[in-house]
Amino acid sequence: MKIYTDLERPPLRPAALRRALVVPGGLWTDLRVVEETGSTNADVASAAHDGAAEGLVVVAERQIAGRGRLGRQWQSPPRAGLALSLLLRPTVAPTRLGWLPLLTGVALAEAVRRVARLDAYLKWPNDLLLQGDRKTAGILAEAVGDGAIVVGVGLNTTLREHELPRPDATSLALAGAASADRDPLLRAFLRSFEEWYGPWRAADGDPSASGLHEAYLFHCGTIGRRVQVQMPGDETLVGTATGIDDDGRLQVADRSGAVRAVAAGDVVHVRPDTPGNTAG
Repeated sequence: MKIYTDLERPPLRPAALRRALVVPGGLWTDLRVVEETGSTNADVASAAHDGAAEGLVVVAERQIAGRGRLGRQWQSPPRAGLALSLLLRPTVAPTRLGWLPLLTGVALAEAVRRVARLDAYLKWPNDLLLQGDRKTAGILAEAVGDGAIVVGVGLNTTLREHELPRPDATSLALAGAASADRDPLLRAFLRSFEEWYGPWRAADGDPSASGLHEAYLFHCGTIGRRVQVQMPGDETLVGTATGIDDDGRLQVADRSGAVRAVAAGDVVHVRPDTPGNTAG
């Protein structure tokens, strides 16, 4: 039997989590907690190729080769965060699949607000921020095989200052969370995700009919902000984020007032005194 000396980072209890979350008629069909893995997204992608059903959840106590957007690496000490991936097989219009990471963000923001009691907000398309745009979570959605989508989430729960991967990062504990306990956070996130995913899928991915569009705008801290977007092909767009369109794309008004829809890009929230803060 393993002994855990860091009392701030207790292990997850797989059997109790399965009893609570894998229920008849529910979205979650299997929940696995592994001690260590390279990437939960890679593990779930492999399971998808082998024909695993929708609703598989893989959670790692330690992830040593996690991947973020744009090929960035992500890892953290054992039990200092939530590293998990979901297997989904949504039967919705392909143009609406861009809403899946946004839906995941809404569920994550709701869970952090409910359990940690922190004013978390989203940066389009895949970051959860706290306290002056400090990143505490990232989301990565990947298409796998025929119709499967793997959604990965990495949430910093009890990382200490010297363990942070970058200067603009933080954790729930450092931000003064009422609770940074991974068990209730995981339960709240998966339940919130299921509550949004069902209506969204039933509405063929329509974000307005499912209520997802309104919920995302409520939690999003990007709308109304000056942003700098590093576009594919080394193009940089600077302007004001004005909204999210029906396909989940960020709408940015440039200097001339023309609105462009951004499907992919690295977004930075520009502060008013940032040099070069002009729309282009």
